[in-house]
Amino acid sequence: MASWQALADEARLWFDSGRTGILWWRDDDAVDAGPALERLLAIREDAAVSLSLAVVPAQATPALAARLRAAPDVDVLQHGYAHVNHAAASERKKMELGLHRPAMMVLGELGTGWLALERLFGAQALAVMVPPWNRIAPTLVPTLPEIGFKGLSTFGPRRRPRPTRGLLEINTHVDLTDWKGGRGFVGEAAALAALVSALARARAASPAASAEPVGVLSHHLAMDGEAWDFLRSLWQRATILPGLAISPARALFTTETVSTPSLVTGEANG
Repeated sequence: MASWQALADEARLWFDSGRTGILWWRDDDAVDAGPALERLLAIREDAAVSLSLAVVPAQATPALAARLRAAPDVDVLQHGYAHVNHAAASERKKMELGLHRPAMMVLGELGTGWLALERLFGAQALAVMVPPWNRIAPTLVPTLPEIGFKGLSTFGPRRRPRPTRGLLEINTHVDLTDWKGGRGFVGEAAALAALVSALARARAASPAASAEPVGVLSHHLAMDGEAWDFLRSLWQRATILPGLAISPARALFTTETVSTPSLVTGEANG
């Protein structure tokens, strides 16, 4: 387990090597404006850090779009289509972007979802796919660039920066919620251990240019008080540590990410 001092020590190793460890912040399951979103945006504003929201297109409301227009530097990523589990009841892991339905139906929904995000959020929406539950069938990944997506973001260390031609993968590595243990905060020591480990792994990358950005994953609709307190402390501390920087998703995925996905033909629900 790690401490705040361990994070400071890791940041110092980056600084002493003349490099900068890149952090980024992704919050999942955004659908509407409300008190939890306001709390999230307040932390972002107080710490002056960049935030990306993974928005569920089929559930996104005009109220959410209106609220984010007042925060134009918040990036919007596409969180699947409806965040609906299509896996069989016998399967342990939930999945929306799997092979349980025809691929053209899945891709058609994603195209419909992009149109919804583009209509609601305009230039704030990036062509980055965040699969619900961080799961996508491997055979579907190569199809994402074919319908215009330039980025993919799941959870855990990526195998390679570009899993397929035309697609950049930038993941999250620190989930603040203990989904298997009561859905409360995973704990300060565990969260910091995951963060320090991911930073150390990125620092060890060779060549240095291939160092993976380290993502912090929050869920504003599901977090308890301890998770909120940790999130605020993390960004307040990280912004003043030499050797670390917090990057917006837009910069990480490059300006090419904002190009509009093309629609695919085929049957789509919703």
